[in-house]
Amino acid sequence: MAAQTVADVMIHQVVTVSPNMTVEEVKQKLINSNFHGFPVAENGYLLGYVTAKELLTFMDEPKAILRTKMSRGTLCVIPSMSISDAVRVMFRYGIRNLPVVDENKRLIGIVSNIDIVRSQIEKTGPAKVMSVKKLLEETTGVRMKVYNATVPLDQLIPTQAEIFQDELLGRISETKRGWKEQILVVRRRYGYIIVDGHHRAMAAKHLGMKEYECVVLEPSDMDVPLGLETTAKKWRLHSLDDIKIIEGSKHPFMEIATMLMPDEIAANINQKLLERMDSNPSPGAPDVVSDAKPRRKS
Repeated sequence: MAAQTVADVMIHQVVTVSPNMTVEEVKQKLINSNFHGFPVAENGYLLGYVTAKELLTFMDEPKAILRTKMSRGTLCVIPSMSISDAVRVMFRYGIRNLPVVDENKRLIGIVSNIDIVRSQIEKTGPAKVMSVKKLLEETTGVRMKVYNATVPLDQLIPTQAEIFQDELLGRISETKRGWKEQILVVRRRYGYIIVDGHHRAMAAKHLGMKEYECVVLEPSDMDVPLGLETTAKKWRLHSLDDIKIIEGSKHPFMEIATMLMPDEIAANINQKLLERMDSNPSPGAPDVVSDAKPRRKS
């Protein structure tokens, strides 16, 4: 398997600032965003990177033009660079975000430590797939072929009657940002039974998507009965429309994640997520950026 490159995980939609903006204008743009800094670009070319920390040093000159205050040049990467090398740059210089440029030094994307982490966990883990494959082969006596496929959402058959609203909102947010973890399914003659990924499937449906990337287990005998089918029939689950969304209760991992928060704040965490999605509707927009000092002349 070829090593992952920056091109595999980079975000193409980049929010930038102009070097001709004033310090006050950049400050206001920062306040009204979910970012901690911006690449500085002019006519498509990357000139530098201004962070919130750096901007603080200019606060006594709100009318100053950014071009006259910013440090020129910034660390950057190219699409063909390996993920491991990009991580080394981030780790060595303590940065969270790296602009991506082409051979002409034009800004074409950005990659953050969040994107790196996402790239490592967004695919259904091989161990989980092999575990399910082995279990199904042992219980059915048939062989299971494994492959990746784009599956229409209207062909997915759920085996889970309920999902949590807070986890659904989280999955919607992740999907809009480009984090689309694969769904594990078993192919049948009439569709694909979901083994793992109900919240992901419902998030995709909510966003108006028509299909989704899946890891497919296909039995050598398509008519062999499966326990998963029994579950779906018992709960009368035929499509994603049959899944009930639980409001009020928290997904187990969100119970843990919010256990130290005051009740009134924890209760409003979903509203904050909705507000964040509304203020950042473009899929793939990064929200973790660099606050490092090292610069490299471009």
